[in-house]
Amino acid sequence: MATFKKRGFKPKNKEEEQERLEHDSATAEVFSSLDEGASRTEAWVSKNQNYILGLIGVVAVGVLGYLAYVQFVEKPKETSASNEMYYPQQYFDQALINTAAKDSLYNLALNGGEGKYGFLDIIDEYSGTRAANLANYSAGMSYLNLQKYQEAISHLEKFSSEDAILGAMAKGGIGDAFMQLGQPDDALGYYESAFNHSDNEYTAPKYLYKAGITALELNQNDKALKFFQRIKEEYADSEAARNIDAFIGMAEGGV
Repeated sequence: MATFKKRGFKPKNKEEEQERLEHDSATAEVFSSLDEGASRTEAWVSKNQNYILGLIGVVAVGVLGYLAYVQFVEKPKETSASNEMYYPQQYFDQALINTAAKDSLYNLALNGGEGKYGFLDIIDEYSGTRAANLANYSAGMSYLNLQKYQEAISHLEKFSSEDAILGAMAKGGIGDAFMQLGQPDDALGYYESAFNHSDNEYTAPKYLYKAGITALELNQNDKALKFFQRIKEEYADSEAARNIDAFIGMAEGGV
């Protein structure tokens, strides 16, 4: 093993002299290799200098272009789309409370009125914005209430949100549409996605209940029982829990 040599060290014998020479030689080889590597790197940089500068320029232009796009195109587009949402959203909100005129109000929300955009216009004109994403949700729910179930599914499937309520409602709305189309298997899958999306006190028991009823219809009583028991245990104060013992009895009778 090589040992550390103090300055002024003199070897005592030939063996130590040989060891010192080998150590010095190895050190010299390391520095020589480093020098050669540095020289090759410098030569490569010098040879490809124009290419490197060009590449840096392209990256810089790309970054500046993206920042300019965000500042002067994307932000104004988002602002304009959000402003356009005000009018159809008013019609949509009115339809929720005015059941007598709900069909006409939902149609106004979808297609616009008085020269203003509807949800469908916003989806087409402002694709990729947050407003267009939200317009897909509102359009889907409008179609669901107008009993146009395929259109409802199409728009709700395009909506994406991590929001606890809206995300669950969109998935549950798709489930409702499939139920109306006579496709309970598909509906059950979306109801499960809806209550798994969030465990909040509003949507979770609502879609657990719908999932349980659908599972009973599909003769999947063991699954229905789990859904109903979860409502009783975790959401005892919810509307869905009001007659839950009766449904638990129905599920247990078929298990």
